[in-house]
Amino acid sequence: MKFISTTFVFSAALVSFGVSPGVNPTGTGDCDGVPNAQGVAIKIPCTCPPDRDLFIADLNANVAAGHAVNNTVVSVSFPTDNSPASQLARLHAATVTLQNLRGPGVGCPSAATTFNAQAQAIQDGTAPSPAAPPAAAAPPPPPPASSPAAAAPASGGVDPALVPQFGVSPGQNPTGTGDCDGIDNAQGVAIKIPCACPPDRNTFIQSLSANVAAGHAVHNPTVQLSFPTDGSKTSQLARIEASIITLQNLNGPGQGCPAASTTFVAQQQAIQNSP
Repeated sequence: MKFISTTFVFSAALVSFGVSPGVNPTGTGDCDGVPNAQGVAIKIPCTCPPDRDLFIADLNANVAAGHAVNNTVVSVSFPTDNSPASQLARLHAATVTLQNLRGPGVGCPSAATTFNAQAQAIQDGTAPSPAAPPAAAAPPPPPPASSPAAAAPASGGVDPALVPQFGVSPGQNPTGTGDCDGIDNAQGVAIKIPCACPPDRNTFIQSLSANVAAGHAVHNPTVQLSFPTDGSKTSQLARIEASIITLQNLNGPGQGCPAASTTFVAQQQAIQNSP
């Protein structure tokens, strides 16, 4: 089996994301990913999947290193023949790259692509024959650095006791490639989320405080929010909404953690259904 030992350009005919970013935005940072078993789209960050050229640059770097540059314990390879094993290895390399774009487990969830479905089709023998990868070429320029986290207000901030609990812990049942378990779907199966989600709570509260002080998401200024402190149902819902917006825009517009990395939506529904 032949492996590429230098950088290469990843053919569009070889692996396609199968999902476009920014589909049916909620207005708070979540958009539609692949559908679940009921045909309902799984929510993903609106910036996922990433720009394809930047993704290829990261994939090139990972293959050249033999592992995920941002998660060095995860090995990758990119064999060039079209055997099922090699096709699966290439999809694995693409999935690892996707899930570790900005750090260990910090990237886009696999639900931002059809990679899993493509792998299943290869395993089932129903996938079309892929085109061979093109010859080696110079790598595209590296992606820009991610936006820095929002700073906390100079003084004050939201009352941590009023900030809803995540209800999910990061790093649960890691796949080894960057995905971990989030909340369960309707069938009781955990939705996969980046392993770095939900974020550190203190960091999250700092970002939430900055957003509340600004009256909008600092990293997505068109999205307004408020954080009223009384116990009315309306105020409780406003605090949940502010938390969801902060979660989904931690590092830039739509660049954060998906709602499935918390029980915020379930908490929201419980408040709405309360007398």
